[in-house]
Amino acid sequence: MADFFTRSGPGRPGLALFVNAGDPPLDALPDLALALDEQGTDCLELAVPFPDSVTDGPVIRRSARRALERGTGLDEVLECLAGFRPRLRRLRVALLVDWSHSLKRRDHAAALGEIAAAGADGVLVHALPPRLRETHLAAAGHAGLPVVSTCYQNSPDRVRARAAADASGYLYLVAHYGRSGTAPAAGHGALAGTVAGLRSLTSSPIAVGFGVRTRQDVQAVAACGADAAVIGSAGVARIESALEEGRDPVRALGAFVRSVQPVRSLAPTPNRS
Repeated sequence: MADFFTRSGPGRPGLALFVNAGDPPLDALPDLALALDEQGTDCLELAVPFPDSVTDGPVIRRSARRALERGTGLDEVLECLAGFRPRLRRLRVALLVDWSHSLKRRDHAAALGEIAAAGADGVLVHALPPRLRETHLAAAGHAGLPVVSTCYQNSPDRVRARAAADASGYLYLVAHYGRSGTAPAAGHGALAGTVAGLRSLTSSPIAVGFGVRTRQDVQAVAACGADAAVIGSAGVARIESALEEGRDPVRALGAFVRSVQPVRSLAPTPNRS
């Protein structure tokens, strides 16, 4: 099983970056992934773009639209991933795939096998119908593909317990119910009780996202007891600005990561597929 996150001390959680494959254009993705790897980012949450997500804010929806207009689909993303994954030293790749847009018309087990073969370290299926939960978990297990599960801070106890039980890669705790890019009113530190409760239900890492924009936000996530912070809209916005201004989006995202990442020693680790 992949080790998704490395905590190197108090206030220094792991870091995951969300990016829509195809935004920037897919031929820039290898350089982007390698740059994140070099900077010590733990995980790339790589989304196969899909339209009109009700949980995404305007920044990520615009990004997905640009990627879709470039013709980015699951096959293209897997081909690209297979090309650069062997070159990564520590960065893990969790592939986010929408069930309706990318998986509904495919054989589910075969598709997960293809995702694993391309080098993904884990999979998060967006909007998976509840009736397919057991089928999905069995197929992922057969493919040797760790599952990333999600729940909200205000999800019912039974939903949080199910998400904790399903998480074999990591558990993504969404900081509040709303659209991506928005932060919880009470701050990320107020999630400590929820994180502690989830910790008693799973041995998998717990990552917290939504509204994480600054180094202070990342440190607040660490203070609530989570293993990692997930940054989405704030990083995607830097890519968008760079594209609009004719700047290098890889360099722009790299500068943003340096601005939010707590300083920590980065000892190289062997590539474990």
